[in-house]
Amino acid sequence: MPRQSRSGEPTGDVYDWFRRGAQLLAQGHPAAAEQLLARAVAAEPHSRSIREALARAQFDAGSYAAALENFRAVALADPADDYAQFGWGVSAARLGDFETSAEHLALAVAMRPESDHYRQALRQTRATLAARAGAYGPLLPGAPGYVEPPAGAEGPAGGTAGTAGADGGA
Repeated sequence: MPRQSRSGEPTGDVYDWFRRGAQLLAQGHPAAAEQLLARAVAAEPHSRSIREALARAQFDAGSYAAALENFRAVALADPADDYAQFGWGVSAARLGDFETSAEHLALAVAMRPESDHYRQALRQTRATLAARAGAYGPLLPGAPGYVEPPAGAEGPAGGTAGTAGADGGA
């Protein structure tokens, strides 16, 4: 547990907060790490390493919008930072913005093509985009994401939706 002064502030300096936050993150305590790292970022807002650690803690804690903003800030400060591009991409995917996700994951893969982790995330995002575009055919009733068509809407064979198969046809 982080040491605190009587005022509730963590003891030590910004580097101590960063080190303890990184240690908490490595030990699987992202919410606690986020608290220390947020203080460190407030004290050193231009430190990309502290901001990246905060973004990782936020992502691991499920705060995807906050993580995206911090990964974005790191990537804008250094567009060649492949990990920041990757973090921006996976955060965007968790928020359902697969177009943005694909863009930043593709940048990360271009910078580090040997990274299986980056390539796998990009494949997943592209597969989601393809599925949403109908590349694999229409979703069937009961499938995740299936939305019942409005009554009277035409189905893919030109008949009304829901009639295909009712007479044993297609």
